[in-house]
Amino acid sequence: MNPATANIEEAILSAILAGRIAPGTRLGEQKLADLFGISRTRVREAMMRLETRGVVQVSARRGWYVVEPSAEEARDAFHTRRVIETGLLHTIREISPKALESLRAHVAAEREAIESGDVGSRACLLGDFHIHLADVVGNRLLTEIIRDLTARTTLISMLYQPTEKAEESSHDHEDIVAALEVGDFGEAARLMAEHIDNVEAGLDLATRPDPLAGLRELLTPSTFAGSPPSMPQASTPHAHAHGAPHAHSSHSRIKE
Repeated sequence: MNPATANIEEAILSAILAGRIAPGTRLGEQKLADLFGISRTRVREAMMRLETRGVVQVSARRGWYVVEPSAEEARDAFHTRRVIETGLLHTIREISPKALESLRAHVAAEREAIESGDVGSRACLLGDFHIHLADVVGNRLLTEIIRDLTARTTLISMLYQPTEKAEESSHDHEDIVAALEVGDFGEAARLMAEHIDNVEAGLDLATRPDPLAGLRELLTPSTFAGSPPSMPQASTPHAHAHGAPHAHSSHSRIKE
């Protein structure tokens, strides 16, 4: 793989896992080419690879953009994670002291981020726990699969999760590590399934956030405190000849 292409993939995937790129974000080829100092052909190659990983999509109207998973796709993603991650734990026969130490350190970092209110680090660490677990077990292919699935479920949570459940997730991770420490891999798998179920149960798949909420609030007449904003005086007698907007335009409120 071309190093520049790999860098774009890694940057976009890492930003999604950290919650810095929202679902539906447009990824312009030319802007990415300028940012990474490469050709649009290389950018397109990276986008096509991310498309096969289920992270971006392309359309004739919007170009490349980050996926916006539907409720059905959300259920499928969590079901897939449940099968893969519990299956991984069922296959473990032993885990090294070094791996356990690494997992304990990761959970400690989660707690620190939660207690300090570092939202960005917290989101990144909570998602990365699952990737890190697969990595310390030593299965590179599963690590890559779980990373892609975690990116998708991060986007799903951004769309459908009404409240933060970071502390609960971190406690779940701590319990999974505790089961691994005593060599009870069956219990670790059970706790993982329960954890994924809890995360999915915390989603509101019946509704999605209003993508126009911010603009809607800005343009709603009530935001003007009961009186329309004053219009600037025309500089010439012909100011209205170019179709200047009227203060009582019918477009002062957006409706879906």
